[in-house]
Amino acid sequence: MEKVPVQRAPTAPQWIHVPTRTGVLLDKGQFTPVLNVSWTVQATAGIHFLQGSQIHVREESTNETMCLEYLYSLTTTLNPKYEIWIFSLEGLIVQPEHTYELTVQNIPEPSAKDYRIRKKISIPGCEDRIIKHSQMCRENGSLWEPLMTVDASLDRIQKLLSIVVHFDTSEYSEKYVVSLQSSAVFSTVTVEKENQTSLNVTFDLSPTRCEFEIKIQPFFKQCSNYCRSAQQRFDYCFYYTQRTFLVKMLIGGVFGGICLAYFLLRTYASCFYPVSQGQDTTPEFADNNVPQSTQLVTRKKLLIIYSLDHPLYKNIVLKLCSFLMAKCGTEVVLDLLDSARLGEIGGLRWLEWHKRQIEESSDKILILCSRGVRAKWNAMCTGKKIQLKEDVLSAFGDLLVPALCLMVPEFVKSASFDKYIVAYFDSVSTEDDVPSPFNIAVRYRLMKQFEELFFRILGSEKHEKGKVNRIEGLTEDDYHVCPTGGALRKAIEDFQAYQMEHPSWFEEEVVGNVEMDVQDEAGQNRLPLGPCTHTTPPLLVNLLNCIMFLTAGEVSTCIREHNIVENKRFMTEIDIIGGQQLAAL
Repeated sequence: MEKVPVQRAPTAPQWIHVPTRTGVLLDKGQFTPVLNVSWTVQATAGIHFLQGSQIHVREESTNETMCLEYLYSLTTTLNPKYEIWIFSLEGLIVQPEHTYELTVQNIPEPSAKDYRIRKKISIPGCEDRIIKHSQMCRENGSLWEPLMTVDASLDRIQKLLSIVVHFDTSEYSEKYVVSLQSSAVFSTVTVEKENQTSLNVTFDLSPTRCEFEIKIQPFFKQCSNYCRSAQQRFDYCFYYTQRTFLVKMLIGGVFGGICLAYFLLRTYASCFYPVSQGQDTTPEFADNNVPQSTQLVTRKKLLIIYSLDHPLYKNIVLKLCSFLMAKCGTEVVLDLLDSARLGEIGGLRWLEWHKRQIEESSDKILILCSRGVRAKWNAMCTGKKIQLKEDVLSAFGDLLVPALCLMVPEFVKSASFDKYIVAYFDSVSTEDDVPSPFNIAVRYRLMKQFEELFFRILGSEKHEKGKVNRIEGLTEDDYHVCPTGGALRKAIEDFQAYQMEHPSWFEEEVVGNVEMDVQDEAGQNRLPLGPCTHTTPPLLVNLLNCIMFLTAGEVSTCIREHNIVENKRFMTEIDIIGGQQLAAL
């Protein structure tokens, strides 16, 4: 657009807040968040040079830009009510949790000065009291109230603890994954709603732990695998104490009453019936010689380092942990199973602490290589950063990169080889996914070589001189016989099938953000404004000194014939906020 000297250019516009007309609202159908903004033209002589306005709207994360150009002419500095002219852009569809930069400039622009005005508007998320009622947020579960309750019962004969989780469902989610986990237990159950308003899920397990974390993962229409979950901590010991408090009080009262009665009887007898002087009675105690020959066996600890490639891959890692704990008796250290401590000390300190503990013991670190590990390592080598969707959703972000920064310098020392175990699931990953520093180590293929890997965890070897050691239930052919092994194999098969159906699955998981900095005259970093494009000649309506504008919910094609404007989606309005009536064309 041709620029003019400052003396022939209109003055800069100014933002103005019009109550009930500006801000982030919902459209008339209460389905979509929309943005309304207003600005004024200064009542100066420069208004006679005014030919229109340009509005640029840029979404910051994607740099997507929309430009609207309104052409008009004004003959007076004030509107018919002798108030300043106010213009509005209404009905601009926006996305929750996105930030938009709005730039307004009057036409024509001065050649020597910047008369543009800018404003950044951050759209609230679905937790906002207004936005949460939009259709998109409702389909993301913004109005879902699970009202989770947990009940427990203990079968002392069978030594079985039953935990029942009750929760309300949502109309926008048909499937729910309910998981129960502690430092030694991880169990999941998938349930379908089937038109029920509430569901019950029962977990039967050994009463070896007091604290559990219960998580309900819904699958709403919009967010699919990335929906917010409902979590609750449950302390069985505290629950059982509360539940049996009255019973214990009753039993204690009865026992105390018996003891008190016995004491009173003995006191009464000693007072009125003295003991006769005779032969002494010496009690005999049984000599219980119980040999203590129990040999204490230290459980091996294993720290697992991995990449959050995909929800299905995360499920594989969790099932592997369950298999290691239940079948192999290994103490597993995983960020997903230690969220409380992670939240207290932070990811880096958590990694450093466990690394130091392992260095001072005979425990091991397992590095699970995958497509994400390879991509993040390559990005580190080139000074870039790659982020996956699961990293964004994780409360602690990506822990793989800081783990590699801590461990790779130690790994290249020959004395540290024994501490690190490198492996990958050959059904969903390849040997190419192993970063180059780990190529000097033995790379185990899971689950084909899981038995050999477990011997490494124990600090022994499968093949010794003159014999081959075996562990039943850990080979590729029989690891799936036990329940946790069967769940692990199913998780691997599910991700393998997903990869076959979605060849570009990894590219879809990558979260990219390309930014370019351009410095304007004011010295502030800004992105360049995109050009205004028109599918038809510019809109120019001068009708009763009223300003015509389009309610710009999306870029629409406008056809101007004889001062009649047809908009394919929205009604076009003639708006004068200063007192004229609204007239729909």
